Amino acid sequence: MRIRIVDAFTDRPFAGNPAGVVLLDGFPGPDGFPDDGRLQNVAMEVNHAETAFAHRLPPGGTADWALRWFTPVAEVAMCGHATLATAHVLHTTGAHEGPVRFRTRSGVLTAVPGEDGSITLDFPTAPLTAVELPEGVAGALGARPLAAFDTGPYVGDLLVELADEEAVRSLAPDPRSLGAYSARGLIATARAEDPARGYDYVSRCFFPNLGIDEDPVTGSAHTALAPFWSARLGRAALTGLQASRRSGRVRTELRGDRTLLGGRAVTVIEGELTA
Repeated sequence: MRIRIVDAFTDRPFAGNPAGVVLLDGFPGPDGFPDDGRLQNVAMEVNHAETAFAHRLPPGGTADWALRWFTPVAEVAMCGHATLATAHVLHTTGAHEGPVRFRTRSGVLTAVPGEDGSITLDFPTAPLTAVELPEGVAGALGARPLAAFDTGPYVGDLLVELADEEAVRSLAPDPRSLGAYSARGLIATARAEDPARGYDYVSRCFFPNLGIDEDPVTGSAHTALAPFWSARLGRAALTGLQASRRSGRVRTELRGDRTLLGGRAVTVIEGELTA
C-alpha cells in the first residue's frame, strides 16, 4: 500500500486538516478492500483524524471509485476533508481525470476539480432539528450556547451557536465530557466578527467519541453549518473558517438537500506501507 498524507481545505502545507489516502486499485478481495481489521490498523498507525481507502470500480456504473474512511478508532459514515484529499490524489497522480464519483456509506459523493486547482464536493445537506440544550453541555464546553440543534444520522453531532466569534475561539472544553451529548461530537459556531476578513462564520469541532479531541477542519460539519448560516445570513454561498490551531476555510453553497463544499489540498508526505 502506498500512503499519502494530504493537508485538506488549505493551499499550503502544515495547515488545514491532514488525511491519510491509500489507493487500493487492483487489491484482491470480495469488495476490493482488505479486511476491516487491517484498514483500522493502518488508520491507527497513520493517526490522523481520518484515513481514506479507495479502489476503482468497473466502468459503466453509478460511481467510479469505492471510498471508506477510518479514524484511529472507528469507521465513519461521512468525511469531507478525506474525500477532498482523495480526489486531490486521484487528480494529481493521473489516476482519474475530471469529476469523480465516490460510492460511500453516505451514497454517491461527487468531487469536481476547478480550473484554479480547487475541488468542489457535492454532499447531502444535514437536516437540522432544534433541541433543548442538554444539561451539562455548558459546563463541558466552557460556554453557554444560545441554541442547540441535532444534525441528523450522517453527521451525528450536536451543533451549538455561541454568542460571538471570540467565544468560539476561546473555548477550552473537556472533550471527554462532550462525548456524552451526541453520537460523534459537538460543533460550536458563531457569526464572523468582521466578514471583510473573508469568512462569514466560524466554527470548532470536537469528536472525542471517534478519538479526535478537536478536528482541525471538518468538511462534513459544514453540511450542517451551511443550512444553519444560509438561513440566518440570507445567502446560499458562504465561507466558513474553522478556527482550530491549524485552521482552514471551507466554501459552502446550499442547494436544497445537497451542499457544495469547496477547498484546496496539498500533498505533504508519500510513503510505502511495509508491514
